[in-house]
Parts: sequence; C-alpha cells; structure tokens
Amino acid sequence: MTEAGGGRTVLVTGANRGTGRAVAEELRAAGWRVWGLGRTPADLPGVENVHCDLRHPEDVGPAVRRAGALAGGLDAVVANGVERALGDLATLPLERWQEAVDVNLTSVIALVQAALPQLRARGGRIVLMGSHAGTRFFEGGAAYCATKAALKALTEVLLLEERRHGVGTTLVSPGAIANLPGDTSPLKMATSSVARTVRWVLESPEDTVVGEVELRPARLPEEVPVTGLDRLQAV
Repeated sequence: MTEAGGGRTVLVTGANRGTGRAVAEELRAAGWRVWGLGRTPADLPGVENVHCDLRHPEDVGPAVRRAGALAGGLDAVVANGVERALGDLATLPLERWQEAVDVNLTSVIALVQAALPQLRARGGRIVLMGSHAGTRFFEGGAAYCATKAALKALTEVLLLEERRHGVGTTLVSPGAIANLPGDTSPLKMATSSVARTVRWVLESPEDTVVGEVELRPARLPEEVPVTGLDRLQAV
C-alpha cells in the first residue's frame, strides 16, 4: 500500500453509524472508493452500499462477492459491524449469545473468506475491529468479551496464513469510544481518531504488516471504575 487511497476500494461493515461511519468518511476523504455493507445503508456522499444482515452469516459471502463485482475488485476490508449483547451470563438469553457470535465472529469469517481471492490478487489489507473487552473482561460482558477475544486469535491466525499470499491482517483494539450521538465524554476517544488509525493501517508501507494497534483514551478518571463497561475507559 502507498500513502494515499489512490482510488483503491475498501469494504466497510457497519458503515452507517459510529466508528464505521467515521472510517468510511475518513477513507473517502483520502481518496478511497468506499462500499458499505450492512442492514442500514450508510447515507454518505460517495459511499456505495450493499445490503446484508450480519446476523445471517450465510448471506455475507454472496453480498461481499456482489460488492466486489460491482466495485471491480476489493483492495481492503474493514470488519467493524458489531453486536453488543450485554447481560449477566446466568440470565443471558441464548439467542442473544448466538447473535453476538454470528455478528462479531462468524460473519467476519464469512467476510474474509469471500474477500480473500480479491485481496490476494491485489496485495490487500484486512482490518478487524477488536476491543479492550477482548482482554479486559467485565461483568455483564460474557458474549461481547468472548467474541472480541476470539477475534484477537482469528487476527493472528489470518496474519500468519495470509502473509505468504501478500495480504496483511491487523487488529485495531480501542478502549472507550464516543460512539453514540451527543457523547462528549473527555474519557472517550472520538470516532474520527479511531478512523484515522484505520487509515494509517491501510496505508502503511507495503513491506510491513501491522499486527495489532491498541488505542487508549488520553485522559483517565481520578478514580478508576471497577465494574461494567466503565472498566474499558479506565485502562
């Protein structure tokens, strides 16, 4: 990869809001051709969309191949779509657990498998959006933590397997992000900051593979919280 988008094509899941939207905006501004993949289209100028419900991983492969055909090939994919199924393990409905596995893990595998032929042909890049929750576990986070931990393992396996084929795989692992509208907490990172990191990964030198990037908020609370999602913004 070179230092600018140069008209290359990237497919971003969950590009309609939050971090995914910021990634799509950042890459589009940098000259990438951006395609969004998800249930809700990304209402962004210059971003094309292919509908796909990540809760149904069997639909992901055909959707990715359709996007690749319409775009004339893919140079990169960013797996950002996520299901935050929160709840105590003792009472977490199994269907919510399954949704988290389907969206956060199985759909990612389906995305990668469908995109790999195109990425191999172009020396492309894969970015999987992880989380501090994959290593810093919290109460009520069984499904979210477990799937993000598995995503970390998947990234390393992909890096080892696909490096020989010229494809780089990176885990971007952020702490707390101000993903929701109106969230101005100084203890969280802006979505645009995470998006700039994703762009840096995709445009890193061709003779490097960035294995993992960990992002932490620059500011910490005076007293470190010890429970729930607050734990993620305190490390």
